[in-house]
Amino acid sequence: MATYISLMNFTDQGIRKVKDSPVRFKAFRAMAEKVGVTIKSVYWTVGNYDIVMVLEGPEEAVTSALLKGGALGNVRSQTLRAFNVDEMKRMLSKIP
Repeated sequence: MATYISLMNFTDQGIRKVKDSPVRFKAFRAMAEKVGVTIKSVYWTVGNYDIVMVLEGPEEAVTSALLKGGALGNVRSQTLRAFNVDEMKRMLSKIP
């Protein structure tokens, strides 16, 4: 499964109802699981980003889940494809 790291910031709407954030996450997790995405971890953070989430799943499923979550208007995200050490070794072995 592909791994993704999503860096999220609350929108004005999201921060106004920040107390609902854990409940919104629970609903997001349930929706994501229905489309084949596993949330490996989630952290509420202090600094440049408000939430950091690690997800696993097929590219289209992860993209769909994040778009659906973003459409609710509570967060904006930047998502990165992440590679574990074995995946990185495989890719590096193909460099001549």
